[in-house]
Amino acid sequence: EVGEPFKEEKAVAKYLRFNCPTKSTNMMGHRVDYFIASKAVDCLLDSKWAKAKKGEEALFTTRESVVDYCNRLLKKQFFHRALKVMKMKPDKDTKKEKEKGKAESGKEEEKKSKKESGKDEKTKKEKEKEKKKDGEKDECKKDDTPGTPKKKETKRKFKLEPHEDQVFLDGNEVYVWIYDPVHFKTFAMGLVLVIAVIAATLFPLWPAEMRVGVYYLSVGAGCFVASILLLAVARCILFLIIWLITGGRHHFWFLPNLTADVGFIDSFRPLYTHEYKGPKADLKKEEKAESKKQQKYDSEEKSDSEKKEEEDGKTEAARNSGTEGSGGERHSDTDSDRREDDRSQHSSGNGNDFEMITKEELEQQTDEGDCEEEEEEDTESGPSHGKS
Repeated sequence: EVGEPFKEEKAVAKYLRFNCPTKSTNMMGHRVDYFIASKAVDCLLDSKWAKAKKGEEALFTTRESVVDYCNRLLKKQFFHRALKVMKMKPDKDTKKEKEKGKAESGKEEEKKSKKESGKDEKTKKEKEKEKKKDGEKDECKKDDTPGTPKKKETKRKFKLEPHEDQVFLDGNEVYVWIYDPVHFKTFAMGLVLVIAVIAATLFPLWPAEMRVGVYYLSVGAGCFVASILLLAVARCILFLIIWLITGGRHHFWFLPNLTADVGFIDSFRPLYTHEYKGPKADLKKEEKAESKKQQKYDSEEKSDSEKKEEEDGKTEAARNSGTEGSGGERHSDTDSDRREDDRSQHSSGNGNDFEMITKEELEQQTDEGDCEEEEEEDTESGPSHGKS
């Protein structure tokens, strides 16, 4: 025997009904709302009943206390436990999906063969390296097997059935709402509707000024609706005239979103749309498709060239690191060699070989030659004086 619910229990159930996330589905031919147990527990732990007041203890302190309280609500028939039953797909749908997967895998294999034929510049060593890398990737990613298309994540349909064990459990259990209180907003809207209907029935008793104002308002609203209907007809006539004159090449729509399922302001924007559907448009589409394909091939070739550059950079870095040790000794050798080469170039002026020399170097050579002649004269004059 279950007694009547208390005020506190009604308040908690009402809070759960309007704050806990719910979904709707069909159950036994009826549309019902359901929620998940774990989300209901989280919702009550964040409520005002989980916070202690002055001189009072909190109603919900742990998840177990919330589960016990929800069991009381279940016994007083605020909601009941349900069972998820997944709907099985027929065999025809599975066969179609398999055929689609095979067709897509065949297309992907054709694309791969075209790409491989376009890349004849690769050497055999690079191909072997790529094969090894692909093998390692396949071992790491067994789920993403090549040649098989990625399946789209589709939500599986299910239906609800009443559960035999009516117990509240914290987890992914499903519970269907029986308690359906009236929300304050619906109550307020219904009250306003009732007042409006009563006021409309008492229209003859209204003052004369109010009746004249309502009359003009109704006429203005009728004119606005009529103008929108005329616009909708006129835009269709305008489209037909332009379409017939241009032979179906130009598609011009005035206020294209006027009759679309959008907001009031969005129905008047954009002001017009124009599309050209002729032979030139088809050529442009083909050119765009070709340009996209070329960009894809170029990006793939660039990626291959980047890999080559990285490998070359690594090999050069390894070689440079090996030659750093002997770099200091070689610098001294190269400096001495350069000096000897410079001296040999200056001294080769008397031979048959000749080189381009600047004015400054010529003046220096002439000065050095004069000094040498004077020294020779001094040496010759020295022994002559001695003989005398």
